[in-house]
Amino acid sequence: MSITRRTAARSARILGVATASAALALGAAGHALACNINEFSAEAKCDGDKGVIAVTDVDASGTPAVVSVFLENNGADVKKIGEQEVKGSREGVTITFAEDWKPNATYRVHVKAGNQVDEDITPNLTTPSTACHTEESTPPATPSSPAPSPSPSTPAESTPPAPTPSASESSTAPAPATPSNAPSPAAGESNLAETGANSNTGMIAGIAAALVVVGGGAVFFGFRRRGARNNG
Repeated sequence: MSITRRTAARSARILGVATASAALALGAAGHALACNINEFSAEAKCDGDKGVIAVTDVDASGTPAVVSVFLENNGADVKKIGEQEVKGSREGVTITFAEDWKPNATYRVHVKAGNQVDEDITPNLTTPSTACHTEESTPPATPSSPAPSPSPSTPAESTPPAPTPSASESSTAPAPATPSNAPSPAAGESNLAETGANSNTGMIAGIAAALVVVGGGAVFFGFRRRGARNNG
């Protein structure tokens, strides 16, 4: 059975369509397996009371990619938080960057995967409004000052014993006055006592007066006897 030109042309068309379909299928498959920035995502999370930035890669082709994280302020990089390599999978592979992020902070996440990807994840990452841990409201207790070290004690000065009074001193010491119930002398009497007067003054004055009288009488009688002689 000979093949006609018509049959050959039909066969060629069928082959061309099949080849084109295969090429389209391979192109779609290649595009599906290519690394894309849309396959990367970033999130600020908490690991206990510590903050972390997690980046997930769901690239099914497993193309190695380098992820860099930067802290932003007013559209400029303030500091580089870190850089790690990741190989994604259909299920997703997550890498974390330890960062004690502040609430409402902004981070830029850049991805470079060979010649396929070299750009940032958009939009930039903004952290939650609540931090992973809150500061203590009460101020820390002020440490008490250390107690001063005890100074070395100085030996007490020995006090010499008080002198013991001798027997003679104790015997000659006047005895304390014994209080009596007699009334105290009047002011005038005390003055007389101080000048030497005592209770014998009246008796002495009486004797003196008697002697004066006796002496006067004797003189009187003497003159009288002399006159009588002269007259006789």
